[in-house]
Amino acid sequence: MRKSLFLFSLLFASCSGELVSNKYCNLPARFVFTPVNSISQLYTSCESMGEWCSVEVDGNRFLFTKPNGSQGIANRLSIQGYSGFYMGLSGFIVGLPNVPEVGETQTVVTCYDLACRNCADDFTIYRRLTLQEGGYAYCSRCRRTYDLNNVGQVSSGESGMPLFRYRVYYGNNTLNINNQ
Repeated sequence: MRKSLFLFSLLFASCSGELVSNKYCNLPARFVFTPVNSISQLYTSCESMGEWCSVEVDGNRFLFTKPNGSQGIANRLSIQGYSGFYMGLSGFIVGLPNVPEVGETQTVVTCYDLACRNCADDFTIYRRLTLQEGGYAYCSRCRRTYDLNNVGQVSSGESGMPLFRYRVYYGNNTLNINNQ
């Protein structure tokens, strides 16, 4: 009986720890950008609830793109103190959800990977998502739509895992994505 209770308690402890650790993925991600207000697409996404933008690297440029196609560009060589970056699987989706997460009282800037998690998990295909108005991201390969305002959960299409999520800190006009 004691052994059963001990095993049960280990299972419970393991599951509760797993839930906490699964909020963020273990993929390498590192990106620091300042001043955020120099790129209107990024600034709006960090300051306005329900607004999102993608962050990608293209050669020596960082591209910040809103769902409507408007794009901000920063030359990565001109960013002061820049020491390197890891863009996850396909880049980032950054924004401020329009509702707080369950158990929280306020919204905070959130960051997801730009790759479709289910295509990556099932087929090792890193398909970039397309941002849509209203806080959604769509995968043209598996036809899933993810709700960015609801912790990256699948909102339409075949059920599946939520988007990969990274740790992000925003303050003092600086965006810091760091999953290390």
